[in-house]
Amino acid sequence: MNFLHNDLGHLNGGEVVVVSLDHAANVRLMDASNFQSYRQGGRHRYFGGEARQSPIRLRVPQSGHWHVTIDLGGRAGTIRAGVRVIS
Repeated sequence: MNFLHNDLGHLNGGEVVVVSLDHAANVRLMDASNFQSYRQGGRHRYFGGEARQSPIRLRVPQSGHWHVTIDLGGRAGTIRAGVRVIS
C-alpha cells in the first residue's frame, strides 16, 4: 500500500492538525498503535476519512503520539500534501 506518512510526535488534546492537499484523498489521524495496525493492513481506528476539499482540519482528541497518513484508496496517481499543527 502506498501512502504518505507524517509522524507528528507528541500532541496535546485540542491541538488541530491541518492537511493541505492538491486533490481529493483519504486522510487519517491515528495514534501509534492504530498506525501500526494500518501499516500491517489490519483493522484500525482513525479520525478523518475522504477529504474532498482542502485544507482539512482534524482536532486531536487526547494527548499522545499521533500520525497522519494520506492515500488515494488504491486509485492510481500521486498526491502532494502539507501537514502542520496549530496549538
